[in-house]
Amino acid sequence: MKLLLAHTRAELLALLRSPGFLIPTMLFPSMFFLMFAAPNLEGTAAANYTTGSFMAFAVFTVTFFQFGVGTASERDNPWSSYVRTLPAPPLYRNLAKVLTAALLALLAALALVITSSLTTPLNVPLSRWPRIFLALSAGGVMMGMLGTALAFLVSPKAALPLANLIYLPLAYMGGMWMPPRFLPELVQKLSPYLPTRQWMELVWPAIGGSGWDASHWLAVAGFTLAFALLAGWAQRRDERIRF
Repeated sequence: MKLLLAHTRAELLALLRSPGFLIPTMLFPSMFFLMFAAPNLEGTAAANYTTGSFMAFAVFTVTFFQFGVGTASERDNPWSSYVRTLPAPPLYRNLAKVLTAALLALLAALALVITSSLTTPLNVPLSRWPRIFLALSAGGVMMGMLGTALAFLVSPKAALPLANLIYLPLAYMGGMWMPPRFLPELVQKLSPYLPTRQWMELVWPAIGGSGWDASHWLAVAGFTLAFALLAGWAQRRDERIRF
């Protein structure tokens, strides 16, 4: 436990010392919501569903970039390279990253909710929030695994541009910015096969108070497992090459 706390503290301190990365990453979803979504929302139902979508977008932003770009940048950091050579198992390092990303994702989602509550007729019953939290957490883990895989598959310099090439299309085509029925016809056909769309099919029922379809949970679990296996393989490959 002491080792896990030490790694978590180090992760948090490293982020606090990089406000140029931390603050924009956390506040970008709220700014995007305020500029492009909030002015067009009329009625509580529209505000609720759109806020849920952008909460997922906020969690996606933090977890994907924290694990993707953040982890990739660490590969050029001499201290991080040294830590990876120590006999302590990598489990603690990885768990520390998960805890750190979870905290930042929670804060980013909270900022989005506050922004929405101040600018739209948001009104989500308290009883729905546990399901919303569960749905957001499931997707956050999934996208964190994808980010980790990216971090170890490409060079640190290539991580940021490639992350954006993955992140923006997945958010748009997955329905995070607008309902799928408003997407171009071709995108509507591709959308159900994307991990972000399957994630949104968990978030929307949680926001609306309707039941979940088990197939969407299975899809998210399948994507998570696939991304986790890819991330594990990429990390082991990187350690064999570098150490």
